[in-house]
Amino acid sequence: MTEAAVQQKKDIRKLTADQLKDWMVQHSEQGFRAKQVYEWLWKKSARSFDQMTNLSLKTRQLLDAHFDIRPLAVDQQQKSSDGTIKSSFRLYDGNLVEGVLIPALREADQDRMTACVSSQVGCSLTCKFCATGYMERKRNLDASEIYDQVVEVDRQARENFGAPLTNIVYMGMGEPLLNYRNVLDSVERITSPDGLNMSPKRITVSTAGIAKMIKQLGDDGVKFNLALSLHAANDQKRNQIMPINESNTLKALAEALQYFYRKTGTRVTLEYILFYNFNDTLQDAKELWEFTKRVPAKVNIIEYNPIAEATFKNTDPQTLDKFAAFLESKGVIVNVRRSRGKDIDAACGQLAGKDKAA
Repeated sequence: MTEAAVQQKKDIRKLTADQLKDWMVQHSEQGFRAKQVYEWLWKKSARSFDQMTNLSLKTRQLLDAHFDIRPLAVDQQQKSSDGTIKSSFRLYDGNLVEGVLIPALREADQDRMTACVSSQVGCSLTCKFCATGYMERKRNLDASEIYDQVVEVDRQARENFGAPLTNIVYMGMGEPLLNYRNVLDSVERITSPDGLNMSPKRITVSTAGIAKMIKQLGDDGVKFNLALSLHAANDQKRNQIMPINESNTLKALAEALQYFYRKTGTRVTLEYILFYNFNDTLQDAKELWEFTKRVPAKVNIIEYNPIAEATFKNTDPQTLDKFAAFLESKGVIVNVRRSRGKDIDAACGQLAGKDKAA
């Protein structure tokens, strides 16, 4: 679809239910038809007006004359040896983003199916260990484009594993809190009874740390989980790998997380990649423990996934065990997250949305 053709019609999924109802009435359609259309768009994930079979042909033609539905399309797909599936999604304007289906590995979690979704095309934060951070940020994703990733990954889960999606993590390409409104709108559509009706407690939004927007999440009383990509509890070290820390210091982040907890009562997750000979000493563990005392949190220790643009290495297993053991000895809840999909560049920090046909 050309850009000129796209501009001739409006994206119908940018209308609220009330706006759609008003439009229908203005065009001599009965108001209740708007509810039917909204259900097709968000509950049944219709990709065209022709699919809306309980509407008359005249009504469908009217909608088609004025509006577009702009679903993303699977451009390429790769399956890892561990079952992880990475998809490259092409958007209506030709841009690419990536999303990942992560099936459970452990038998105890065999019903768990997790979608990792993107919120931006590229990223502006330039984190030194992340492939997306080396890309240009081209634009934010609309709420419907985030929603479409979830719908598609859910379809993949059902087709490949015979089970529906159970969890969603906003940990793909981009910084979710720099696309604040669209991210919250996408969560609303995913969790609404008029949408996918998933529990917000099954959703985790991960941020590199935008203190002002973390406080805004508290003010908005969000029900989903929040994760902070910390990776160093020392401003000097964090500045080196995450330039965003220069304007959002650990002190500012701790205050924002405390505010978020007071407003929502939700314990935060601190994500911490252990880089070899950089942030993996017992002193680093002590600094992380000190940070956890400032805000109720659990810690996810994440295995590093090498990228071509950086020289960081994953720490060795013995160092990781000592690091985790120290935190646990201080009463910190620690989970060690093993990477999935490394053989297809689908693991944490590896998503780059490259057009492999280019």
